[in-house]
Amino acid sequence: MTKNVAAPAARRTITGFRWAVLGTNASVLVLNYGDRAAIGVAAPLIIAEFGFSKGTMGLILGAFALTYAPACFLGGWASDRYGPRKTMTVAVAWWSLFTAATALCFNTATFLLQRLMFGLGEGPQGATTARTMRNWFPQREYATAVGFSFAFNPLGAAIGIPVVSWLLLLFDNEWRWPFVVLGVVGLLVALLWYGVVRDRPEQHPLVTDAELRHITSDAMAPELETDADEAVPSLRSYLRHRSVWSNALAFFGFSWILFMFLSWYPVFLVEQHGVDLADLAWAGSLPWIAGAVGTALGGVLSDRLVRRTGAVFATRKWIAVVCLGGAALLVVPIAVVGSTAGAVALLTVALLLLYLSNVQFFALVAASVHTARLGSVTGFVHFCANCAAIVAPVLTGFLVQDLGSWVLAFGVAAGLALLGAVALAFAQPRPAVTSASA
Repeated sequence: MTKNVAAPAARRTITGFRWAVLGTNASVLVLNYGDRAAIGVAAPLIIAEFGFSKGTMGLILGAFALTYAPACFLGGWASDRYGPRKTMTVAVAWWSLFTAATALCFNTATFLLQRLMFGLGEGPQGATTARTMRNWFPQREYATAVGFSFAFNPLGAAIGIPVVSWLLLLFDNEWRWPFVVLGVVGLLVALLWYGVVRDRPEQHPLVTDAELRHITSDAMAPELETDADEAVPSLRSYLRHRSVWSNALAFFGFSWILFMFLSWYPVFLVEQHGVDLADLAWAGSLPWIAGAVGTALGGVLSDRLVRRTGAVFATRKWIAVVCLGGAALLVVPIAVVGSTAGAVALLTVALLLLYLSNVQFFALVAASVHTARLGSVTGFVHFCANCAAIVAPVLTGFLVQDLGSWVLAFGVAAGLALLGAVALAFAQPRPAVTSASA
């Protein structure tokens, strides 16, 4: 008598699941910038209610970065140590709780505390995204993956500004409710991330064998990996290299322009051009839509040119230099143009160019760093860049308050971005290291 042995059930898989991971990451990044942009939209109402000066409001806006910048580095380290799944889940839940907590603020001290806690949660997302994309995409698709992912950052601002403006109108200019709504949405996104994402594709039951082979084929950068019996280069050895610091300085210039406009652009439009909340929806969001397009195009363009030239580091470097420099040259004219349409048009072009460079700063790290150190080195570069977020909103506020000069404030941003572009132009990739230092 023979036994009928049931055949094992076929494993259910989804073709191209790495793009579902990217899409989930995109939802996190939309939320990230939407939450960040909310206080800029609400700032005129907060200033009016509490009588804050521009200098005080600048301190409140800048306090976010005091914890955000070091959390970028810590988040990169955590994503290497504990994996991006846990790191991002904790980060999103944390910043969402403190987004909602904005509604509880009632004086300068409580706003400062909320901003510090909010920044601590938002910091890990950049390096954790870079680590996630590196785990889930081969090097030849890395810039494209990072580009499409980070395109949703400015898109978050483009969505967040009109959504917060609409919520303010819905709740009769009661500025607290939009933060409560965003906080609840954020907790749902944290659950989505934890449910969909795994640290590596081989851990996910829905990934096909063919896709896993595709992801692990990494022909573009074999020189960055070491043999199994060789030590991984130390983090310290990477942080001492000039190319890392040049990349960080250029990224700092990028971030200065970014955080200045993210924090003060709505106030600039209201004060200089008399824009009201209804008009702020289009005037405030259009440049960030251009930023989203620029980020996505920057990744696609970078990977295509790399495939054509074979020069990974140099290609990504010169895209960053040209686009960052071009954006810097457009910043000052935004402050002096007479019409609202002219200011919006100039900022739209400036952010398109600025965000074309954005992906390159992350891709330059991936082009010259061993995979095992990618999160940590990316986190360090991101930390340096976001030191600009500490100073830019504060200095901008005081320059406008004490000197009454938007032109000077915008000029400082342009100068720092140009300095970073020049420094990066002279950068050379770090030679491969096959042994770790102590």
